Amino acid sequence: MSAAQPVVAGQAHRARLLRALGVTPWVRRQAAVAQALIEAPSIAAAPAGECVVLLPAGGLPRALDLLGRALCAYGPSLARAARIEVADGRLLNVPEARAYLVFGQAQAHALGRELSAEVLNRAHIVLADEPGEVLSSAVGKRRLWSALRSLRRALAVAGS
Repeated sequence: MSAAQPVVAGQAHRARLLRALGVTPWVRRQAAVAQALIEAPSIAAAPAGECVVLLPAGGLPRALDLLGRALCAYGPSLARAARIEVADGRLLNVPEARAYLVFGQAQAHALGRELSAEVLNRAHIVLADEPGEVLSSAVGKRRLWSALRSLRRALAVAGS
């Protein structure tokens, strides 16, 4: 009997085999973070009409990190959403979108002052607690997950 010849397979074939075996390939964190920073969209490069996230200015890095991971967990349309900070109740150059995720009452009021009633009527607006409250309480985290679920459903319905 002859020994089996090794089969040279591409990345797609390898990924399919690993998935069939139930193996999760690990990726080095530094490489993944560097790639994510390269591919991270700016506000101008955000897909028009998808989703815009409004945050209070000067948020805690821990809270912003938690929000970033939560948005990434709910799919690419939320992970790539434009993020705009609201400073002193002022909001400049808000793009029109199908959905807005607003963190805090002050940001919601700023959005209402900036956009026309026609745009607000068409858009799906979801209000969540401020990032500091989300970070500090379980109730805030639960409300954030509910808001993200609602937003994902709204984007899925509007996309189809």
